[in-house]
Amino acid sequence: MGWGWALLTFAAAALAIAGWTPIGPALLGVLENRFPRPEINGPVAGIILLGGAVDTHLTGERGQIALNDGGERLTTIVDLSRRFPQSRVFLSGGASHVTSTETISESAAARRLLTELGVAESRIEMEERSRNTCENAAETKASLRPQAEGQWILVTSANHMSRAVACFRAQNFAVVPYPVDYRTLGGSGALRFAGVLSEGLAALDLAAHEWVGLVTYRAFGLTGEVFPKP
Repeated sequence: MGWGWALLTFAAAALAIAGWTPIGPALLGVLENRFPRPEINGPVAGIILLGGAVDTHLTGERGQIALNDGGERLTTIVDLSRRFPQSRVFLSGGASHVTSTETISESAAARRLLTELGVAESRIEMEERSRNTCENAAETKASLRPQAEGQWILVTSANHMSRAVACFRAQNFAVVPYPVDYRTLGGSGALRFAGVLSEGLAALDLAAHEWVGLVTYRAFGLTGEVFPKP
């Protein structure tokens, strides 16, 4: 009984620390603050959207586009496409995991929604083969074969931008990071205690996913740096 109570107490304390203290938001904030939102000057060749904004399972089952917490990625694409009307719009994202049974790809779902929101279908290009961030970068470069003229704006969630930039740099594809979908307040707000246990756990889970991804990609030689600099 002694060991059982000790383990139970330890588990409860660990859960409380992980969920209520600022550990999760602080780790997430470091990622989100790495690349500031840029001022876009000069010609824009195209805008790249990485998959991750659409729930393809719900979309396939319900027959209508279902967005997840990353939906701001798509609204940002609409805004940027209007600001830079001559730019190409490229969507990168196939199945969301290796053993997928989805009936629609992330790119196809995003294209459908973007056209419904007024983006001309003739401007939209896409690839549906990639299943992770480094495949996003490789498939995007293979599809676009970017030339020196103009900038390529990369749109993804702020917490995901470091991993995305590392993958695109590994492909020697120069992009302008345009982070969206922030989850932390920034500044001193990143150190606040969570009011709800699940909120802190969700932040820690998302931060752990990205930090483990950065380290794993570097360890397997998929990227050349663990935490890319702006």
